Amino acid sequence: MSALARVFGRSPFAPLQAHMGKVASCVKGIVPLFEALTRKEYHSIVTLSERISKLEHEADLTKNNIRNNLPSGLFLPIARASLLEILSLQDNIADAAENVGVLLTYRHLEIDASFSDLFATFLKKNIKAVDEVHAVIKEMHELLESSFAGVEAEKVRQMVEKVALTEHEVDLLQHDLTKIIFAVGESWPHPTFYLWMKVIQEVGALSDIAEKLANRVRMTLEVKG
Repeated sequence: MSALARVFGRSPFAPLQAHMGKVASCVKGIVPLFEALTRKEYHSIVTLSERISKLEHEADLTKNNIRNNLPSGLFLPIARASLLEILSLQDNIADAAENVGVLLTYRHLEIDASFSDLFATFLKKNIKAVDEVHAVIKEMHELLESSFAGVEAEKVRQMVEKVALTEHEVDLLQHDLTKIIFAVGESWPHPTFYLWMKVIQEVGALSDIAEKLANRVRMTLEVKG
């Protein structure tokens, strides 16, 4: 253990990483949700949505526990405000995942053949962005050991760049997907059109928040490096 780790004692990153693990579980729950939608198993969607909400609640409990027990003294490896901001962004990802599940319970949507393949890629890319930022959070212990510098810090910077690239790819996909929805949605009931737009927005929020989280970690590196 490095001298830095010995000074700060128990790292606050372990509970932060545990929280991110629960957040990732919420996001993974979206996959069977859309699989059920593809099969038009609407009864399953309600059950799966409730499961995501339960996972989100567990993540909330972990978040609250971290906030309530975080040391308020000076001896933290990163600024307390920075750590709380990272935690808040992680929480926002779980919230977005829960929102997707709730939205799909409002109306019996169908994935139109005109955008089914594109939507599948869009969903996969958003989940990839969350997986990538999860990997960044998993590196926090190693960053502490390296005093937020050197080879480990450079490795994390490159991981952050990967998240940014994935988020950019999602933006392009979301633009194309939105154009298709506007084209084919002319014949839909207005609630169906509106709901699909909200679903796309909330799914797209996963990668958007993931990028913000990754950049927040990078800002911490710049301050500590």
